[in-house]
Amino acid sequence: MDLDRLLRPTLERGAAWSVQVRRAGGGVLAQHEPERLVRTASVGKLFLLQRVAELIGSGGLDPAASLDRGSGPAVADSGLWQHLDVERLTVADAARLVGAVSDNRATNVLLARVGIDTLPVGERGSRLYDYVRDERGPADPPTLSEGCAADLVDLLLGLPDASPVLDWVSLGVDLSMVGSAFGLDPLAHQGPDRGVRLWSKTGTSDGVRADVGLVEVDGQRTAYAALGSWRADGEDLRDEILTALRAIGRAILASQRADA
Repeated sequence: MDLDRLLRPTLERGAAWSVQVRRAGGGVLAQHEPERLVRTASVGKLFLLQRVAELIGSGGLDPAASLDRGSGPAVADSGLWQHLDVERLTVADAARLVGAVSDNRATNVLLARVGIDTLPVGERGSRLYDYVRDERGPADPPTLSEGCAADLVDLLLGLPDASPVLDWVSLGVDLSMVGSAFGLDPLAHQGPDRGVRLWSKTGTSDGVRADVGLVEVDGQRTAYAALGSWRADGEDLRDEILTALRAIGRAILASQRADA
């Protein structure tokens, strides 16, 4: 995979990237500044889901426990719970909403339950800093999350097959980035389709397009983290960043099929 060629048009215009593609049980296939921390928007919610899964596994949190929508800060943008009539959901259903549609309200309610200070932090500093907020004031962390590709690939490859995190993110409907290459149904791809399975989490905000995931082709699994960012108050590089992300997905698929 020629990452230099794929990323150069955006790098020359001021974009920042952290990318790593790594074969499960094998070596790195491609990378670019894999330890560089960049803004990752909702990708940081993976650290929340990881903590929720750990607490469920240890018996510290009941997946059937009921959560009140009003127990976390109100917030708009991504998600469904803010539009639903139901005021209470189980822990597991809130996690499913985060995995499926990056639900901001469910994120804040889960954070209020488990505590921001209890969340794991990547070896190189990747983390979820805060609640999701409609506006960030001077007293708030300046960004929702930061991450580097190496930390996020470590996180994904460290999840056991039975982890509920994989179940939750298998529901993710955003296949607009790396995941666009695999030709899957964005609303229903929990099982294999033409020999391909995908587990992924994306992040989107002004100046950020990020996608991390596991893709399995004919039983061979590869982890990827492709994190692109640019100045939100500068030249709009969204289309160019998305073009690069989709090209990375096509290159991953071609590599896996060639090795199958």
